[in-house]
Amino acid sequence: MTKVFVPRESQDGETRVAATPETVKRMIKFGLEVSVEAGAGVASHILDYSYTKAGATLDDGGGWAADVVVKVNPPTVDEVARMRSGGLLVSFVWSVQDPELAAKLSAQGVSVLAMEAIPRISRAQKMDALSSQANLAGYKAVLMGADALGRIMPMMVTAAGTLKPAKVVVMGAGVAGLQAIATAKRLGAVVEASDIRPEVKEQIESLGGKFIETVEASGDGGYAKELTDEQKKRQQEIIAEHLVAADLVVCTALIPGRKAPVLVPADVVEKMRPGSVIVDLAVSQGGNCELSEVGRVVKHGVTIIGEPNVPGLLPTDASSVYARNVLALLSDIADKKDGGALKIDLEDEVIDGALIIQDGNVRHEPTQEAMNQRASAS
Repeated sequence: MTKVFVPRESQDGETRVAATPETVKRMIKFGLEVSVEAGAGVASHILDYSYTKAGATLDDGGGWAADVVVKVNPPTVDEVARMRSGGLLVSFVWSVQDPELAAKLSAQGVSVLAMEAIPRISRAQKMDALSSQANLAGYKAVLMGADALGRIMPMMVTAAGTLKPAKVVVMGAGVAGLQAIATAKRLGAVVEASDIRPEVKEQIESLGGKFIETVEASGDGGYAKELTDEQKKRQQEIIAEHLVAADLVVCTALIPGRKAPVLVPADVVEKMRPGSVIVDLAVSQGGNCELSEVGRVVKHGVTIIGEPNVPGLLPTDASSVYARNVLALLSDIADKKDGGALKIDLEDEVIDGALIIQDGNVRHEPTQEAMNQRASAS
């Protein structure tokens, strides 16, 4: 019987867990044997008892040699060393940004299904953890910004006069950006949004936002591509006047495998009204705001919030949807007629795209390129 281990996340401040009692029950129906590290779900408000009631066994942290290890965050070097050769890791790995970790996983002889490498195709939507987490981040970003503002979001008519609605500008209209637009609109704000992919204009407007026309740069897989220096300059010129007039700016623009583009330069922050707020969801990749830092800072009278793990602020729902993403992926590879035996089918487009390492062999070209660059630089 295939054994699955769900460890407690070791990254500081992480509140999520890769399996819930709901998904544990489903895994067991697949024929999998599930063990959960004691306390793994506590930060997501899931007690150990709930896992054992679902059919899992509790583990003291020694289950790393299981056939499958499911995680949220990339494993540490010590955790990699405890995995067995031939085992399978299902997790966010960020191997392009961390080729050293990829090298360690390769040397350990494990296989890796990277959640960030799930192809963006219709059939893979139920496995798309990037989108499930970004959806929550976009929602929470607006609430964080509204909480930090010294004014209300909607228009309000009072006996003392009318209060104008807050003006919100959302940078980037991917999954997080669209959810931010929808949330800000529901709170009663006037919402504008910018994206270098013109095809998202209709989506922005369908949510009640106004599309800020800039430059065009659509890339593969529904992502934006990197702009030229001239395009960046033109984009910033167009957007600057909208940013300066905003009460709240939510930054969500990311380019896979690259540093986040700077969309809110320091000189624009200087011109923004005192008391305005910027929430930068891209802070972990350098930030869309030039002055962003991890945490909360005030620069030129503007509050800049750079929370690196916004989904982790919603651990119950973030764990729930992530666990379902993992379950959907395991469902594709666990043979329910053969005791949950793993069947890696490389003709399956989803598996082919997500399997970045197979039995120690790196098969993901961007990861291999990053590893080669690191080796050349050392």
